[in-house]
Amino acid sequence: MRRLWFTIPVLALSTATLFAQAPAARAAARPAAARQSATAAKQPLVEFEMMTWPEVKAAMAAGRTTALVYTGGTEQRGPQNVNGGHTLMGREIVRTIALRLGNAIAMPVLPYTPNNASADLPGTIGLTPEILGVVLERVVEQSMTTGFKNVVIMGDHGGGQPATYTEVAKKMDARYAPEGKHVYFCDQVYAKAQGDFDKWLIEHGYPSSSHAGIPDTSTMLYLGGDKGWVRKELIATAEGDPVPPPGARGRGRGADPNAPPRKNNGITGDARKSTAALGKMAFDIKIDYAVKQIQGFLGTAAKNTAQQ
Repeated sequence: MRRLWFTIPVLALSTATLFAQAPAARAAARPAAARQSATAAKQPLVEFEMMTWPEVKAAMAAGRTTALVYTGGTEQRGPQNVNGGHTLMGREIVRTIALRLGNAIAMPVLPYTPNNASADLPGTIGLTPEILGVVLERVVEQSMTTGFKNVVIMGDHGGGQPATYTEVAKKMDARYAPEGKHVYFCDQVYAKAQGDFDKWLIEHGYPSSSHAGIPDTSTMLYLGGDKGWVRKELIATAEGDPVPPPGARGRGRGADPNAPPRKNNGITGDARKSTAALGKMAFDIKIDYAVKQIQGFLGTAAKNTAQQ
């Protein structure tokens, strides 16, 4: 009987401990995006479209005078990823960059960029580089009229964008520089960040991939794995056409008669080893590269202004 009375308190203590640990365990098991949402209410408002005009005015008066103009895109991303991936990722990327900088506001992400629609893979709606250039110029003008002192343009899609961004930034900066305002193109958030991450993947034994491959799929898993951005049941079969060798991209396919038949499923490479952990790495690299480059832009501008 004495042993029984001793056992009951021990069981009660163990049960209480188990229930106390359960919420923490469930919290740790939640996807990254869910954990980010739980803390979003504690963060300052930095998304232009989610702010009221008095909030925008107050934020600029408090020092948030840099507008971050980010473009996403509507493009097929293989059978496993939703077509709006560039835009969905872009919203979280630019919001996080604005928070890290502390002096910026993220403008609404543009969902269309240079690309071409296809009836075979119906997931793409694209602009021409010329149209994108006109839109970016107008957005820069409107941002300056709103009261921003700096505008940084950047994007999450490669085709047709770098040259257009470079031209727009140069043209618009020349227009506004006499007023002490500036326009910059942050290219490291996509080209350099993605290139370095691809290199890391290859060095660590992951298969080569590009469009709709490991970087895209993993980042979408990390940011929206619990939001339906990725058809998780299809990741096991997410293998596409081989990545073209350096210098061969855009030359067309079928030149090699011994090459295996095309899968033509929208994937270039192999996305089957995609994970949310890899997605976090890719996301963090983009944020780190962008923040450092933009801080360099703004620091140089401040130094030049002080010397005038």
